[in-house]
Amino acid sequence: MAGVLTTDGGSTGARRREPRAGGAARLARWRPSPYALAATAFLVLITVLAWRNNIISDFGQHASAIDRIKADPLHPANPLVDVSGDNSPYYSPLIVLLGLIAKVTGLAGWQVLKGWAPVNLAFFLAGVAAFSRTLSRNRWVPVLALAALMLLWGIRPAAWSGFLNPGALTRNVTFPSTFAIALTLHTWALTARAARARAGLLTHAVIGVCMGLILLIHPITSIGAAAGIAAIVVGWQRNWDRTVAARWALTVAVAVVLAVAWPYYDVFALAGDTTVDKFHKQLYGRRLITWYGLSLVGVPALWLRFRRHRLDPLPLLWLADIAIAAYGWFSGRYTYGRIFGLLLAPPQFALAVELVRARPWGLARRVMAAVAAGAAAIGLAVQTGSIVQIPHLQHLATWPSYRWASDHIPVGDVVLSDDYRATHVLPAYGIFLVSGAWPDPSLPVAVRNRRSHDVRVYFSPHATPAVQHLVATRYHAAWALLDHGQPLPAGGKLVATSPQTGERLVRLTPTPR
Repeated sequence: MAGVLTTDGGSTGARRREPRAGGAARLARWRPSPYALAATAFLVLITVLAWRNNIISDFGQHASAIDRIKADPLHPANPLVDVSGDNSPYYSPLIVLLGLIAKVTGLAGWQVLKGWAPVNLAFFLAGVAAFSRTLSRNRWVPVLALAALMLLWGIRPAAWSGFLNPGALTRNVTFPSTFAIALTLHTWALTARAARARAGLLTHAVIGVCMGLILLIHPITSIGAAAGIAAIVVGWQRNWDRTVAARWALTVAVAVVLAVAWPYYDVFALAGDTTVDKFHKQLYGRRLITWYGLSLVGVPALWLRFRRHRLDPLPLLWLADIAIAAYGWFSGRYTYGRIFGLLLAPPQFALAVELVRARPWGLARRVMAAVAAGAAAIGLAVQTGSIVQIPHLQHLATWPSYRWASDHIPVGDVVLSDDYRATHVLPAYGIFLVSGAWPDPSLPVAVRNRRSHDVRVYFSPHATPAVQHLVATRYHAAWALLDHGQPLPAGGKLVATSPQTGERLVRLTPTPR
């Protein structure tokens, strides 16, 4: 009997009907897939490393937002400063969910966020497998795709929210951006199934819900997610007619309605906000090669896909992401550079598929495989060096712990600090700042500027005791965190000193609220 053609170009012989085996026999024959083994090992490794890390980067503001939801689910305070949190974009559906978990369990925000690490990572790893299956049924594709996603970045470690390499994941595996990218992969997989087979209204509505959630959880990721959905629909949708068009219109409508109906903040108001653009300029420039250059080894695989099918979704998505990043550069809206986390995915997935093609290989494919192996080896050294201190390799900076200070400061108290690391970490323990480390668009620019100015005045070497008392009173600050060498404020009482950095925690004279 003729063989049956598979999606990978191989063939299987006619299947023989065998007696149905019992449960014990089926269990005895069951073997975990290569990806199940690789993904499990990777999940355990990254989770352990993430749990061992001190709190760093944006973890503090997300943990603080969880604490504010825990304290008042309907009207939470601002995550960073002691004012109303109305219209704060930190209150996404994911943060609200984690806040409710904190309220039910009684756990602190930072404990819930730390515990979310394996959930986030498992969801991402499942997303890699789901999207890989839309590209090939070969069981080694998700293994190679995961390896490419982790290793084919650049010759220097890059750790940023939305960057999912091993060094970055040990810091941001708990972040909403990681969940948003994981949900994006699942949404692309669902979109591919809907495009290839005439899907019903429910499937299209679910895709719309997923898209709306991505938009609310991490707006910049939603741009790349939408580009991927569009590329898949253009490349793989079959039998276009009015019904198909109406169902995809339903998908868009559901996403928009969900985003508009979200009660905590107006996501569409962020479109014209330029508050954080200046911070993202570093995503461009010389870092284009040093942070992302190794991913270029997957471009030949994209070219092969394009030659076989001019509307293949992966090349289309890659070009769309490049256009988004270019717009960010030329317009000065550098926040669009956050798309680089997703921009690298098309060549990485394409390379994984090409490397499992049936042999014999021609010279071009052998060269591509050799170059990819060399790039992966470099990436492995870079990513290992980003986590473990290895001579001659760049190591991602680690931050000191601030538990020595947070153990003395009650949740909800206000602390004065101008230290970059302290202002990122202390909010993780439910502590308010006078001036947030990261601008919150829900606060008017004038308010942010005044608070920032007052903190600079307070810690100025020329500040008088009267001025310092005025600033502390204005913001009901009960504590000050001093760098080594900063003078003790008048009336302040030294409470604790960091054995690692020499920073000092000072209890200020109580001020009426």
